[in-house]
Amino acid sequence: MCINIRRIMSKKSSKNSLTKKPLLIKMSLKFLLLLFFFLLLNFAMIRNAAAMTTLLRPGFYSETCPDAEFIVRDVIKKSMTREARNAASVMRLQFHDCFVNGCDASVLLDDTPNMLGEKLGLSNINSLRSFEVLDEAKEALEIACPGVVSCADIVVMAARDAVVLSGGPNWDVKLGRLDSLTASQKDSDDIMPSPRANASYLIDLFNRFNLSVKDLVALSGSHSIGKGRCFSVMFRLYNQSGTGRPDPAIEPKYREKLDKLCPLGGDENATVDLDATPELFDNQYFKDLVNGRGFLNSDETLYTFPQTRGYVKLFSANQNEFFKAFVQGMIKMGDLQSGRPGEIRKNCRVVNRRAVDILLES
Repeated sequence: MCINIRRIMSKKSSKNSLTKKPLLIKMSLKFLLLLFFFLLLNFAMIRNAAAMTTLLRPGFYSETCPDAEFIVRDVIKKSMTREARNAASVMRLQFHDCFVNGCDASVLLDDTPNMLGEKLGLSNINSLRSFEVLDEAKEALEIACPGVVSCADIVVMAARDAVVLSGGPNWDVKLGRLDSLTASQKDSDDIMPSPRANASYLIDLFNRFNLSVKDLVALSGSHSIGKGRCFSVMFRLYNQSGTGRPDPAIEPKYREKLDKLCPLGGDENATVDLDATPELFDNQYFKDLVNGRGFLNSDETLYTFPQTRGYVKLFSANQNEFFKAFVQGMIKMGDLQSGRPGEIRKNCRVVNRRAVDILLES
């Protein structure tokens, strides 16, 4: 009886070991595959991080997607035909992207259940717009050259094209950026200035990114095109520095105009031209500052502050000097990089689904 029990137990044991072996082999293979993909992903991340700082150059897509810049410009041109304001909105995206952890298209990412992105940041909510224009450019590029052109590069190309198509200067953009794997609303809130910022604060902010006082004033000339919300000027009109009075730097007739466009208790999302030629990229913005007609506090303070006044005067008198300094500033800003790992997103609003995630779900 004992012998029979042993034989039965032995048979069961051998049977169990036979059924476990394929399972163990399968689990081992899965582990090895996971390990392989993990190592491959890490290698790619290290390589990509290095690429972010070493491969930025004009003509980056000349072989892999030779029509890339033509495609983007065509999309921007069509978007401006639909609505001229798209030019200014698209250009602003480079500023709001590059200052927050470098030019990596993090500003284009939609929020997810696990990530609060930059779109709802204090300086972006109800302010940044025309994201759909970048979507159109990406869709066109994915048809022409799938998986080749980064959203980060599209942002920089589109900003340049918005300036050129509005009558501003042209320049060769350096390309080769990667798209971020995440975004941070907190990082945006900690970095991006408010419309109430003064020149002293802005000088310190730009200095953090190795951008000079001249760069600051020139890049502020991006407000040569576009509109601003009444929300951004209300305190200047009715309660500057808590005085209950308007900002004395505002020219009286201009203040009367703003009072009508942005009345106390009115629609704070109503928009006002940022300068007298809002669809033309020129030096009118600086002429307006000299005459006390700067819309934002952060604009007019460039003229009232001694350190920046000289450049405002220079650019108001010489448009070529402004254009030259603006191009230099845009190139320097476009060089800002975080050094973090990246990818080429298929959709600018979401990160790609990684091979490891797919494997884990199998």
